[in-house]
Amino acid sequence: MNSRTPEQRLLLNQVKQIADGLAQTFAPFCEVVVHDLLDPAHAVLAIHNNLSGREVGDPATELGLARIMDPEFDQILANYPNEFADGRRVKSTSIGIKDSKGEYIAALCMNIDLTVFQGFQGMLHQFVALQTQAITQESLDPAGTEAIRARIDEFAARLATTPRAMKAEDRRALVKELKAAGVLDVRRAMETVASHLGVSRASVYSYAK
Repeated sequence: MNSRTPEQRLLLNQVKQIADGLAQTFAPFCEVVVHDLLDPAHAVLAIHNNLSGREVGDPATELGLARIMDPEFDQILANYPNEFADGRRVKSTSIGIKDSKGEYIAALCMNIDLTVFQGFQGMLHQFVALQTQAITQESLDPAGTEAIRARIDEFAARLATTPRAMKAEDRRALVKELKAAGVLDVRRAMETVASHLGVSRASVYSYAK
């Protein structure tokens, strides 16, 4: 095993702490591995949420060896396709860690087992699937309220503002415009306008006078 400087030992220890935190955050779907590139024959220094079946002390991967050979090798390789020994598809990210001399001493790698999420994807697709031949078109939004909100948004856009940011005089002009157009005759119109403007119904009634 190669000797390490105090700086290198500190960096390796910090990377191990980061790996532990990431592994706890993304457990159990993400394997997190720390590779000690100063000892390529026994590079796996730590492994969390073990999905690949590797063990501490296993040798460096081809990617690790490439970093050892070339300090100019990309420091971050994100979201590249990979696979475990049993053929499971994986999304991997590898981050090289350099010391103050610019030499790679470690790598922090994350491997996400995509088969788990592909299963979720299939279930979600089935869950959100809709019958293509609907007998009756239905909306859970009370009749006309969406149209009222759209008109309010359009009015606010003309003033280069948002419904809740409009001044009192602008809200008054809006309500009078809605009243003239007959929009306020729609069921629950006053409540819809008040909610979208962020004011009380009493205020809307006063604007409409």
